[in-house]
Amino acid sequence: MMQDRDFEIFLATAPGQEAALYGEIRLKGFRQPQAVPGGVVIRGGWPEVYRANLWVRGANRVLARIDAFRVTHLAQLDHRARLVPWATVLRPDIAFRVEASCTGSRIYHAGAAAERIEKAIRRTVRAPCAPDAAIVVRARIDHDLCTISIDSSGDLLHRRGHKQAVNRAPMRETMASLFLLQCGYAGNEPVFDPMCGSGTFVIEAAEIAARLNPGRSRHFAFELLANFDEATWRKLRETRSTRAPTAHYYGSDRDAGAIAMSRANAERAGVTAYTSFQQTPISDIRPPCDQPGLVIVNPPYGTRIGDRAALVPLYRALGRTLAAHFTGWRVGLVTTEPTLAHATGLPFLPPAAPIPHGGLRVTLFQTAPLA
Repeated sequence: MMQDRDFEIFLATAPGQEAALYGEIRLKGFRQPQAVPGGVVIRGGWPEVYRANLWVRGANRVLARIDAFRVTHLAQLDHRARLVPWATVLRPDIAFRVEASCTGSRIYHAGAAAERIEKAIRRTVRAPCAPDAAIVVRARIDHDLCTISIDSSGDLLHRRGHKQAVNRAPMRETMASLFLLQCGYAGNEPVFDPMCGSGTFVIEAAEIAARLNPGRSRHFAFELLANFDEATWRKLRETRSTRAPTAHYYGSDRDAGAIAMSRANAERAGVTAYTSFQQTPISDIRPPCDQPGLVIVNPPYGTRIGDRAALVPLYRALGRTLAAHFTGWRVGLVTTEPTLAHATGLPFLPPAAPIPHGGLRVTLFQTAPLA
């Protein structure tokens, strides 16, 4: 049975965050993790697919690679696609769709490749095909090697299922969790976001500290597959290793609506006991507790909200306030503009490469503990 087979599982992330995702996956005990462009590959069976969707905070989606073969022309793809064990994973009563990509291959027309694979599935499983189907079959033809994967996640994994209210330029939860890890956050120190928006950084930090599974509040596409093992999945969901955090997690924002959103999202996430939010302008922020920890902030970018030049005073005020009052705290700042980051006057370490985010490219700037 495919349920017992050992195959490759690909966990996708934003380019530039592969190393951070690898660090998370390695700590969670998955077998043979390997960072590759665009994500991390592990090995396992379908129970590992379930666990990856339920446990991993930084992945955008989880792909189960069910077959791979070499093809050089469409007739060959037509024949080889009919040999894929579709009936072991796809149900005749559940619609599917095929998405294909071609890179450096003699088969160069992705639409034609997708049509051939779709026809093979309809012939072997007799499942309907629909453009909005929840089950997505992904075919990647890279230098004549065709890899067939099932997208086991469905909706992107940043959609945790317990965050409903968002602000105008939200940070995705998956990216936020990896930025926290890149800042050295391990769940045992306070975290403060002075421009918290809808509370993403604060809620992610509290969930990490409480060991709450990020996928606990949602459904996944693998629940619609032919080989779905409901008993295994139920046992995984019911197995919890939560703990009470030893620190507290704080957010502030000058906007009352943002504070209301953050509190509502924290309540739905079940972390109200570990989080506090209050309305405060940047110049008035002060350390929320005696123990130094991590300040992490995603201020407005001039390319999306407001004008870049008009934001310089905001960044300058943030930097001056942190430098004056947050001795011993580390700072992580996410922005599209190095000039805005440097306007804070904070002693940032050399940053890593920018990361694509919502059509932009953002960079994480970090400091050592402020002196």
